[in-house]
Amino acid sequence: MNFFRQEVDSAIDVLIAQQVILYPTDTVWGLGCDAEVPRAVEKLYKLKGRAEGTPSIVLVADLEMLRRYAAEVPAELEAALAAQTRPTTYILPASRAVAPGLVAPDGTVGLRVPQDEFCHKLVRRLGHGLVSTSANKTGQPTPAIFKEVDPAIVRGVDYVVSWRQDDETRTAPSRIVRLGAGGALEVVRD
Repeated sequence: MNFFRQEVDSAIDVLIAQQVILYPTDTVWGLGCDAEVPRAVEKLYKLKGRAEGTPSIVLVADLEMLRRYAAEVPAELEAALAAQTRPTTYILPASRAVAPGLVAPDGTVGLRVPQDEFCHKLVRRLGHGLVSTSANKTGQPTPAIFKEVDPAIVRGVDYVVSWRQDDETRTAPSRIVRLGAGGALEVVRD
């Protein structure tokens, strides 16, 4: 079995057990768990020191999975997903499928279809959305590369993905697009 597949399999085993992983996302190093399991989300937030009701992004495999977690999906979203050239998070009204701790006070959730092969494979294999929040204590710097992750975070997760730990490539945070009035998509952060 190759290293990539072994890392995906190991991470999936931990996610299915409703635990928290530390993994490379399509933007920064992140903490993740099954987006449908409130207990796992609570554990992740406790490790991060994040207050409940502070939303986190949910990675989804495709438009079909995105529709599972969004109560409203604008017609132009399919074309926007097909045209995106960098990680883009869409802020949409949340459905009941997403764990309540991931929903913002205004009833929205951030959803992103990752283009990164590892993240995409994780989400596809899990079959549920995957929480994606930066792997840092709240208020501390975001770790762009593995060696910047606080050792307390590394010790606090249930599994640390080995894939890309030596990669020092830095990427920009995701673009953020919100569903606006009348169903139009509006860029919040470019």
